[in-house]
Amino acid sequence: MTMEEYLQPTEFLDFDKSRVYKKAIEITKELKTDKEKAIALFYWVRDQIKYNMYTYNPSNRANLKASVTLRRSNGFCMSKAVLLSTFARAVGIPARIHMIDIINHKIPNWIEELMGTRTFHCHGYSELYIDGIWRKLTPVFDKDTAIKAGYVPTVEFDGEKDALLSHHDKEGNLFVEYAEDWGIYTDVPLEKISEIFSNNYGKIYTKYKFQKPDKLENS
Repeated sequence: MTMEEYLQPTEFLDFDKSRVYKKAIEITKELKTDKEKAIALFYWVRDQIKYNMYTYNPSNRANLKASVTLRRSNGFCMSKAVLLSTFARAVGIPARIHMIDIINHKIPNWIEELMGTRTFHCHGYSELYIDGIWRKLTPVFDKDTAIKAGYVPTVEFDGEKDALLSHHDKEGNLFVEYAEDWGIYTDVPLEKISEIFSNNYGKIYTKYKFQKPDKLENS
């Protein structure tokens, strides 16, 4: 894999769409270094794109495109990571997607009952190449959502260290465990995600596509 491949637009990292490219330039226009640009892009995606787990539907290809996430201003872990990596490529920072499974020990009981597990399969985060090092960044929870849900400390990025969800919350309770590692990708591995979801979430995925509870009751 050459570094040039981490700078190209793709089906999902679609900064060849003018709206996506222009937004990336707008966010970073006063900044000079890759580190400064990466910090600005991280916080913009983290807080301006609100977290919404109900949009995680791999059966809809457009659902994971950066241009779609930007337009609707909300998204889930993978779609927000895709947008961040897309913005980075647009301003000349090599970027890719890393896909893993995480176990979230702070999710509400009704979500665990809905999914049948506390494991979030195919959690996505960004990797940006900054000053010769691949940095891992997860812009998943906007600050308001993180505080409301008790997902604190919030993920912060200083340009020099990885910015991933913490193993423990501020009281020292177990928060996130990192489980299966599905690897690194230049674009969203949509077929792989669909396969993993079908195998692990079963009927609740194939029938309901993680809809909100009120929609489930009316199905």
